[in-house]
Amino acid sequence: MLDDRDRKILDLLQADAGISVSDLAERVALSVSACSRRIQRLEESGHIARRIVVLDRKRMGVPTTVFALIKTAHHSDEWIETFRRAISGIPEIVEAHRLTGNQDYILKIVLPRVEHYDVIYKQIVRKIELFDVSASISMEILKSGSAIPVGYAD
Repeated sequence: MLDDRDRKILDLLQADAGISVSDLAERVALSVSACSRRIQRLEESGHIARRIVVLDRKRMGVPTTVFALIKTAHHSDEWIETFRRAISGIPEIVEAHRLTGNQDYILKIVLPRVEHYDVIYKQIVRKIELFDVSASISMEILKSGSAIPVGYAD
């Protein structure tokens, strides 16, 4: 069971995974050792899945975002696993979701420029049969991040 301090620790770590334990402890009003034990417990319980570094996409040369919407005529477990393997080897595909509604999948693809989308498209269709693929180019990022709300956790 998480308490308010655990939630505050999780929230602060989401904002900056590199925060020192002493700074974190001060911000949640705990001793360094007590804070360290809580972090370890949160990792062991699986509340903290991993700690990552967020890179600047422009400096990394991939400022363009394309969302590819995919329809398929296949829905078997075998096809889904083949699709998963096909996209997992393409680093430009940073997110993939199976959807309800008119589309079956959406891929978030980061690219150096929009023209590079054709390279990624060809990599996908060489590996797996798709019914329809349409792409939308992100014009502006209005909100971005990987932080999730901590208030719902038990």
